[in-house]
Amino acid sequence: MTGIHLLDRIIGSEYPSLATDTEVRALEQVPYRDRIAAQSTYDAIRLGAANNPDARAIQFLPNADPADTPVVVSYRDFVARVTQAANMFHALGAGSNDVVSFLLPLLPEAFITLFGAEAACIANPVNPLLEPHQIAEILEAANTSILVVLGPLPGTDIWQKIEQIRPRLKNLKAIVQVHGRGDPGNGIHSFSDLIKDQPSDRLVSGRKIAAQDVAAYFHTGGTTGTPKLVCHTHENQVYQAWAVNLLLKSKAGGNLLFGMPLFHVGGSLTQALAALSAGSCLIVLSPAGWRNPASVKNIWGLVERFKPEGLTSVPTVLAAALAVPPGNADLSSLKFAAGGGSAIPVAVGKAIQEKYKLPVLEVYGMTETSSVHTMAFPDRPIRLGSVGLPVPYARVRIVKLDSNGRVERDCDVDEIGVVIMAGPGVFRGYLNEMHNKGAFVDGHWVNSGDLGRLDKDGFLWITGRAKDLVIRGGHNIDPAPVEEIMFQHPAVGFAAVVGQPDAYAGELPVGYVQLKPGAHVAPGELESFVRERTPERAAVPVQIIPVDPMPLTGVGKVFKPQLRWDAATRVFTNVLAPIVEKGIDCKVRVGAHGSHGSIATVTLAHVPEHQREAIAGEVQALLAPYVMRHEIVYV
Repeated sequence: MTGIHLLDRIIGSEYPSLATDTEVRALEQVPYRDRIAAQSTYDAIRLGAANNPDARAIQFLPNADPADTPVVVSYRDFVARVTQAANMFHALGAGSNDVVSFLLPLLPEAFITLFGAEAACIANPVNPLLEPHQIAEILEAANTSILVVLGPLPGTDIWQKIEQIRPRLKNLKAIVQVHGRGDPGNGIHSFSDLIKDQPSDRLVSGRKIAAQDVAAYFHTGGTTGTPKLVCHTHENQVYQAWAVNLLLKSKAGGNLLFGMPLFHVGGSLTQALAALSAGSCLIVLSPAGWRNPASVKNIWGLVERFKPEGLTSVPTVLAAALAVPPGNADLSSLKFAAGGGSAIPVAVGKAIQEKYKLPVLEVYGMTETSSVHTMAFPDRPIRLGSVGLPVPYARVRIVKLDSNGRVERDCDVDEIGVVIMAGPGVFRGYLNEMHNKGAFVDGHWVNSGDLGRLDKDGFLWITGRAKDLVIRGGHNIDPAPVEEIMFQHPAVGFAAVVGQPDAYAGELPVGYVQLKPGAHVAPGELESFVRERTPERAAVPVQIIPVDPMPLTGVGKVFKPQLRWDAATRVFTNVLAPIVEKGIDCKVRVGAHGSHGSIATVTLAHVPEHQREAIAGEVQALLAPYVMRHEIVYV
């Protein structure tokens, strides 16, 4: 069965063309809620299963190796297990407003837990790589009543973390161990023992899930700082699956190489829910997913064996895949590459287009928009560097905000402002009401915190950030807690953390300090001081740079754009060192740009005309892995 959108009760045997704005507006003439065929994620996966109950829903590869014998879960069995899981949570006392949190690698049980919890109550996927105190804060903020975790197995410390924090979890009723024997007398149950006797043909609770019921809490706001819990309704999540399948023209029976974590909306919704509601199969690349080096090493062999249409992941994986020789692998199944979570460097996009002849579909969104809100449409020409157009029923505005966060005006074409978004995927708010201050503009437009512009054709270009998060490999790092630690050092007068460009991770955190008058620090002293006190390793600045004076705004706040430009200038100066070593006068300066937000200007002095093309090519090659735009000037 191909070309049918299983979540859409109106689309017939073929997907509609979306090659023009007129065609998109025509599709939107039918109100979204009138066309959607699923009220809940439970309905959505059952629609996917109904297409062919005997088809494969999951193929789990233990070692991310094309030679692996996969653990296969059919759609019939998957829906049955999800139903059993929902009934298991109901039997443990979970009502529709209770919370099931889980910390699991990418095992089949993780997918069953996610959608079983959403069918019974509210799911809360948690990053198991976080430090114990961070996990405890999230679980307490979510008011977790049931916790599903991996049991004590070699090579993982998830269970040890839970044992450490369990006394802090005041509202916890039960723990369910995956691959563990359990200890029922102490409130610890075996997943396999508890689920097997539950009915698989109905929800024992008799629950009728409404589209506006809360489906899940996803933690965001960075890997450091107070956890923000985003409340997704079932409508939010189903819309994400509907929109992705519509744009990618998903086909039942297709395969998707899956390695994204389920605590990330890109993994759980854009990929897992979308694929399962379309009748496609998730090829799960080991418990560690893309973090397993074998997943990238074997990428082309996996493509040859499982024949996915899309090469989809975060930009770091796409970049790493380019470095793997394809050999004689048959890659003819691939129709596109797609990535999000952080910007795809234009050079990476160009390399994929040129080497593999694939369009590169960049996407943009956030946890608060249930993931993808804009993307490059496959039916239209690709503009590398842009994050595309709003998906149907989604809206984007670029605005100037006043000091109180209210809209002063909408920006003109190509004028940079704050990106705000509305549509069926936009969340209703954070669980903690204190986090909702400033989250919305004009009532229902979520403030992305990003800066961007819309070109004359409506394509969105992200040019920077109005908020201070550092995005390292797709993970958000809140600078504020690290800055507070820096301030604790007795020699520090001013402190700031910003992102510096990195060819692999996109950004790395770097610190800047202005020492107090007369103060001195030994080399490496501040770095050690911060490292010892920062629980999240990824948030530790890769270096701390003394500056005097610290750049400040007119009201005395640290002017972080100046620090970002300085950090980028330092990185690019080092990257371009091979040019200087040839005796060429090469200098780089990063500053503001009207359309791109920031730009690196490379000045080449006294280069003879006949050498310019070759030197420019070397500069292009050295700076190609970086997202920031650059220009070359000869003097």
